Amino acid sequence: MSRTDFNELLNAGVHFGHLKRKSNPNMAPYIFTEKKGIHIIDLNKTIVKLDQAAAVMKNLAKSGKKILFVATKKQAKEIVAMKAKEVNMPYVTERWSGGMLTNFATVRKAVKKMASIDKMATDGTLETMSKRERLQVSRTRAKLEKNIGSIADLNRLPHAVFIVDIMKEHIAVAEAKKLGISSFAIVDTNSDPREVDFPIPANDDATKSIELILDVVCNAIKEGLEERSKEKDNVKDKEAVAETEEAVEGNEGAAEEVSEEKE
Repeated sequence: MSRTDFNELLNAGVHFGHLKRKSNPNMAPYIFTEKKGIHIIDLNKTIVKLDQAAAVMKNLAKSGKKILFVATKKQAKEIVAMKAKEVNMPYVTERWSGGMLTNFATVRKAVKKMASIDKMATDGTLETMSKRERLQVSRTRAKLEKNIGSIADLNRLPHAVFIVDIMKEHIAVAEAKKLGISSFAIVDTNSDPREVDFPIPANDDATKSIELILDVVCNAIKEGLEERSKEKDNVKDKEAVAETEEAVEGNEGAAEEVSEEKE
């Protein structure tokens, strides 16, 4: 069963591609027709690719893997930040700093620096500084928060990335490819779908289109997280039952020993 409806995609304008002259020839299999010089994406192909991507992302979430969401274009930033927060996944919406994946150790150092500034604020160290020094530290903290605040909890490289507009986020795409990190992306008609592992042919400029695609993949992630939580609870229940049975058996054994001694 499909996770999304053809008419929903149509109403959100997912089918609108770029001008024919800006089209990437490798997107040809996903183009349905051309209308007034604009390529129209085949929504049946979009549904297939979207369902495939959602299924894989659900399994990643179920197995406890982290997916990093990347979207720095104006019409996608707020949506991506909101949806990623809902499923407790890291995201980058301000600026992709070169080396964010390939030089991850440096990113972790920046996160530690941010944490040390926070500690200075709580243990009173900041109060011993001059007004000028406090201002400098405050500016440094704000800059770090803007660039890496949303990935502060990412202790290791993500297992996958989800990208909106692979043309704009080409550095993120290249870094993921270099490290062998799985890539999912909304891919418009001006892009090369071969650049990512799981391309979703769709309009990557319209807010409604981006939001609908994000809804589908994030709902899949939620399902994966819920199933993971249930499995953990089941394991805990089984362990509790096993412990209870062991305790009962132990008590029964002790009772038998006592009765034998009395005899």
